[in-house]
Amino acid sequence: MTSTRGPAAGRTASPATARAINDRLALHLLKDEGPLTAGQLKTLTGLSRPTVADLVERLRAAGLVAIVGESGAERRGPNARVYGIVADSAYVAGVDVRTDSVAVCVADLLGRTLAEASLPVAADADPARTVSGAVALVERTARRAGADRLHYIGVGAPGLVDPATGELDSPAGLPSWHRELAAALHRGLAAPVLLENEVNLAAVAEQRLGAVRDRDTFVLLWLGHGVGAAVVLDRVLRRGASGGTGEIGFLPVPGAAGLPSATGCDGGFHALVGSRAIGELAREHGLCAAPAGGADDAATAEAVLREAVAAGERAAPFLDALAARVALGAAAVSAVLDPGCVVLGGETGRAGGTALAHRVEAQVARMSPLRTEIRPGAVGGTGVLRGAVLTATDAAQNDLFGADQGVFRT
Repeated sequence: MTSTRGPAAGRTASPATARAINDRLALHLLKDEGPLTAGQLKTLTGLSRPTVADLVERLRAAGLVAIVGESGAERRGPNARVYGIVADSAYVAGVDVRTDSVAVCVADLLGRTLAEASLPVAADADPARTVSGAVALVERTARRAGADRLHYIGVGAPGLVDPATGELDSPAGLPSWHRELAAALHRGLAAPVLLENEVNLAAVAEQRLGAVRDRDTFVLLWLGHGVGAAVVLDRVLRRGASGGTGEIGFLPVPGAAGLPSATGCDGGFHALVGSRAIGELAREHGLCAAPAGGADDAATAEAVLREAVAAGERAAPFLDALAARVALGAAAVSAVLDPGCVVLGGETGRAGGTALAHRVEAQVARMSPLRTEIRPGAVGGTGVLRGAVLTATDAAQNDLFGADQGVFRT
């Protein structure tokens, strides 16, 4: 167990405010540490025994805390009650929206997965039927999880989320139904919908569950069918004035055929490290790759990276060439933000593993005086979905526990 400071050192608060602060502190500890006795809460909060007893009864009366067991069987005297958060006091859902599928996860207030499901979406599917099918999928999954209603729904999708309107601005070429889904989920399930860029949610998952749990500041560089980045500074996700922070695919870089435009990133960084470009680079180095332009470009690039990593020295020239390309984007990020750490995420970023990450780090060190560690992503292909669940869970906890202290921010 970890200790924490007292609730209101050096401040004067009204009795009601002090009770609220103490309750939030206790709930925070129960969430992070798991079930605790009143004695353990007293030690961790620095509160008096009567104050802890009062707050425990308040939280039990509110339905947020319950007795989940007893401790002390190994010693003489009465056993101590163990208190834990009532996980089924709220339910949330995460939704991962792709061009060819929708994935759903329903979780309880502690973020524990209760049910998951997915829906394939054909390229020529009717947009209206796709939206209604996705809403029905979330409804069915919630019922299967035992949720009578959802407190929040987190949704991750490719594109920019306008900070003023909360609406999705999808790039050309992405399905039109992406824009309609969030509003349809809100109407159909009567729950607040938290819409976020998919790469941003993957960064949330990497910080909370994956490769950068020890970092407050980092950049996630997403390498897959598309290319993007998520920026986390001092544990705060930065979105930018128009929601476009991290649109690194548009970065002008040497080696591309031309320059990017306002309507396309084909002349930018994307042209060097997108999945199609990786497939072409693999063919140039004699590695097996499907013809470019197919629907499975991302899967092909991922498979090629895994093959190259397994091949060792035989595929070293390919990995070196790809690392030199990736390093252009990573060095630019380092020069502007100095994050200290860049995570290679997305299908191909993860597939490259430490073999690619170490090569990129060496290349960046030659281009930049700013020390930048490069790590491979660790969460896996469900990173966006996990990030959506975490975001929805944080919002539900803030509602029920109170958010004045910023305890549950992402």
